[in-house]
Amino acid sequence: MNFYEEQDNRIKHIEAIIKSYLPKEEGPQKRVFEAMNYSILAGGKRLRPMLMLETFRLFEGRDERLVEPFMAAIEMIHTYSLVHDDLPAMDDDEYRRGRKTTHVVFGEAMGILAGDGLLNYAFETVTASLTRLSGEDLIRGAKALCILSEKAGIYGMIGGQVIDMEGFGLKLEQDTDFDALGNGMGLTKSQNSHKNIQERLNYMYKLKTGALMEASMMIGAVLAGAGEADICTLEGIASDIGLAFQVQDDILDVTSTTEIIGKPVHSDEKNHKITYVGLLGIERAREEVVSLSAKGISALESLNKSNDFLKVLIRKLISREK
Repeated sequence: MNFYEEQDNRIKHIEAIIKSYLPKEEGPQKRVFEAMNYSILAGGKRLRPMLMLETFRLFEGRDERLVEPFMAAIEMIHTYSLVHDDLPAMDDDEYRRGRKTTHVVFGEAMGILAGDGLLNYAFETVTASLTRLSGEDLIRGAKALCILSEKAGIYGMIGGQVIDMEGFGLKLEQDTDFDALGNGMGLTKSQNSHKNIQERLNYMYKLKTGALMEASMMIGAVLAGAGEADICTLEGIASDIGLAFQVQDDILDVTSTTEIIGKPVHSDEKNHKITYVGLLGIERAREEVVSLSAKGISALESLNKSNDFLKVLIRKLISREK
């Protein structure tokens, strides 16, 4: 298998699916449609819909049309989160995926509305698809919708972003006062330690980044008819993958360039954010990525299901350069 050729083919397939669900740029409110489409068509790895589709195939789902609206929806939700992340009130970034961010091109107000539009349209897309289902497919679709709602919400991705924003203004230095740092992160005095701050960081990453990956793999399995035990195992796998992915992101923010990753580097430092690199150093952060990815692969193999592309995809996440 030529992995990169297979990956490119899958990305093209996913792009076509996403485009088929996007709004037409017409009517009095077409400006928000243009901003939404500008945001989501900026490219990217399409990792979340890819994980969803490959998990659906892992469990031998019979009709991929069932999973396609959810694939489009998960990418809409992911994109909205990036649009809002880039806003001046959040990370205040000017570049995303190699081009100007949405609020820079369309204005801050339209950037907010484009993010809102993508989030809402994701659920419009999914709920509309459910009206065409019946029987077991409808039951599975409803369960998948519940997963999508929870993982994207205050107990998932949004909750992680809240923790991230509450940590704003905290910065690790060689002489960090862990008592003050822990208090600023909502930790009691007894919790003020290097280890507990790392645990807090893990929790934030598992929500902010891991939750949508969990949703992707769980939804793919649910729609394919997987059992509860396997769905639970996949949730753990995706959690580890999401954490590894975010730690690698921390590393790239320090070691890569804007030209390679398509967004500003040293953004975490600019915003005084605590990261794995700041907390543990680059080498230990890299060790964490390898360990988490190996744990995820091992759990995936325990399912005794075959999808070689999915296994390689997960492995490639630990060595990606962008």
